[in-house]
Amino acid sequence: MPMTETEHYHRRMQRVLDHIDHNLDGDLGLEALSDVAAFSKHHFHRQFGALFGVSLHRYVQLVRMKRASWQLAYRGETVTDIGFDAGYEAPDSFARAFRQRIGQAPQAFREDPDWSAWAAALAPLARARSRLMTPTFSIDDVTLRDMPDEPVVLMTHRGAPALLGETIRRFIAWRKASGLRAATHATYTIFHKDPEVSGPEDYRIDLATAIRRPLTVQDGEAGAEAGVIPGGRCAVLRVLGNSDDLRPAAQFLYGIWLPASGEELRDVPLYAQRVKFFPDVPEVEAITDLFLPLK
Repeated sequence: MPMTETEHYHRRMQRVLDHIDHNLDGDLGLEALSDVAAFSKHHFHRQFGALFGVSLHRYVQLVRMKRASWQLAYRGETVTDIGFDAGYEAPDSFARAFRQRIGQAPQAFREDPDWSAWAAALAPLARARSRLMTPTFSIDDVTLRDMPDEPVVLMTHRGAPALLGETIRRFIAWRKASGLRAATHATYTIFHKDPEVSGPEDYRIDLATAIRRPLTVQDGEAGAEAGVIPGGRCAVLRVLGNSDDLRPAAQFLYGIWLPASGEELRDVPLYAQRVKFFPDVPEVEAITDLFLPLK
């Protein structure tokens, strides 16, 4: 079936968003991006704002600020290098822009992130992306795998989802201190409760990494616990790109794939393996496998 004019238009805009994600260190000005879309540079900024609800300049700045905030919170690059990566020629200009958008100076965010303010600051980016980048899945995207038992060390987050970032920071710091690199030890997220169902106060999620050694006293002092992801049959759905919210993928598995499959569920939580991470790769190249345990 041939594409409609609207689908063709949206595909050209999607090309722009993908180009931005792949070229955050490059030229993302109006002329360069209008060339990517093959639209007139005299009208492109208005077309972009009308479709996404945010100006082109602000969208680019928010994407760069999102990467910068993740680098500050979860990675070890210097504030100066992060500022250069975000397109700023001087540390003070990056600091002013970051404070204006995120509400904290870069160093203050690195030391003690205000996650509620961060989420509010980046909400326009999430809304803009949702207008065109809503993931779509089909039955054929799901594969069946027989998984072995996976011994893991996990760190549990309980309470408000907005504070999950702090648990992630503790988890990453513990992994680094333990020498359990993500490149050699698989990383998992285990979803015990949905905050929309349980309420934020009962929200629980486990961050886990595969391990092949006994736990030490230092592991326990850091809040790490031994666990096992039970083996067995799983339906697996690969999610490409942004994985901040895996709810659409989970809803597809539960609401569309499962009834059509005739399968039944095991009493094991839904979990995900983080195969490729943002900001180590452009967000559009991130890979997450979502596992639905089956009988």
